Amino acid sequence: MEFKYHTLDNGLTIIGEINNRAQSCAIGFFVRTGSRDETPQISGVSHFLEHMLFKGTEKLSPFDVNGLFDKTGAKFNAFTSEENTVYYAAILPEYLPQITSLWSQLMRPALRDEDFNMEKQVIKEEIAMYKDLPHYYIMDKARSLHFGSHPCGNSVLGTDETITALSAGQMREYFSNRYAPNNMVVACTGNIDFDSVIEQVQSFCGAWPSQDVRRNLEYTRGTNRKERSEKPNLVREHICLVSPAISAQDPRRYGASLAAMIIGDDTGSRYFWQLVDNAVTETASMQFEAMDGVGAFYSYIRCSPENVEKVDTILDDIYRTLPGSITEDELTKAKNKLLSGITLRNELPMGRLTEVGFNWVYLKQFRSIQQEIDAVKSVTLGQINDLLAEFDPGTYSRASLGPQK
Repeated sequence: MEFKYHTLDNGLTIIGEINNRAQSCAIGFFVRTGSRDETPQISGVSHFLEHMLFKGTEKLSPFDVNGLFDKTGAKFNAFTSEENTVYYAAILPEYLPQITSLWSQLMRPALRDEDFNMEKQVIKEEIAMYKDLPHYYIMDKARSLHFGSHPCGNSVLGTDETITALSAGQMREYFSNRYAPNNMVVACTGNIDFDSVIEQVQSFCGAWPSQDVRRNLEYTRGTNRKERSEKPNLVREHICLVSPAISAQDPRRYGASLAAMIIGDDTGSRYFWQLVDNAVTETASMQFEAMDGVGAFYSYIRCSPENVEKVDTILDDIYRTLPGSITEDELTKAKNKLLSGITLRNELPMGRLTEVGFNWVYLKQFRSIQQEIDAVKSVTLGQINDLLAEFDPGTYSRASLGPQK
């Protein structure tokens, strides 16, 4: 595979990992904006804006947009997180020009008032839907509790109140400030003609003006606050723990991923053997999330209300005995799981798209699959134990949701 990149005069960077043996290709626009870049007055605007791009341009109606995607057989979608909004499609190589053209045009949407007012109701229905999902609710609550006033605690969806109050003018202003070419990366992978992609992107996007785009990159170790909520008709206790970790730019991120897997993988972890296998909890897992300048370990646990005290006792014991106790056998198993996941995820151009795109967004560098594999293999037992000593998962913020007592 061959890597190429090109930057337009306005700062828009185009990157490509070329694999002429692939049977498909993928392309995506990575916009470095999300809920952490919002103010309280416009909470949820990034996700709302993601929806609005599919409403079309001055020349393309929503019907036209869906028809053009369907005509090529593209597997397309978008997602919004705390710090990125990504628009992507996986297609057959012969349709890459059409999809490149379509995405490029959609990056300058019409943002019509009538579409805005209609889609606002869709967003509010989505917020209502997630309120009925305890797992989502408690993860969102725990993030907000842990980060406090730090912008990474902002909700991706926003609230019913902020979406109701949001105006089309506020969205247009946010779009103008954040969807700047120097705040975007166009990534493509698989069987692609990179020069053709550059030519197309230049023709559609080359005249976009650059902007002074900034982000608060302050680090935080979190608030360590604890809070429990109650909801009628619940029969299970939902618990989320959040503890500080390293950022996406820290080379120790591979060790952090392995540590989370050793402690809380779905199978074979310390959580699994002491909580799930012993039928104390229904589920217990930990994941590491590396972000721009900051990071966190998230644990999610679901159990019966009667077992909460027992869960707390076991968790305290797990964290108390954690420093210096990770074994070579645990590390080897975690490495093999992580390596399998990396390999399987990256076999298809669509899987490579997010890896290649985010490596450039966060690190401004290309990393091959082999480099990722070598980085995981090079993590030592001492590095894992040092990391857990510095970032103690037992010092956490905690949000829980359960039945009324």
